[in-house]
Amino acid sequence: MKQEEITQLSLNDLKDRLDTTSEKIAKITLTHKVSPLENPMQIKMLRKTIARLNTELTKRNNQA
Repeated sequence: MKQEEITQLSLNDLKDRLDTTSEKIAKITLTHKVSPLENPMQIKMLRKTIARLNTELTKRNNQA
């Protein structure tokens, strides 16, 4: 998910996306520990997406 897409989301959508992405990375990480993933870069991309979502949430909370 790109930063432009994240900035267009509403506050509730940001929180929902953060929850779903966090759940997704937990599942993928567990799967990767049991058997290697075909594309382990997915974990890195999801971590960056979570960081972007958290940054946007913090930015909006500081503006309010």
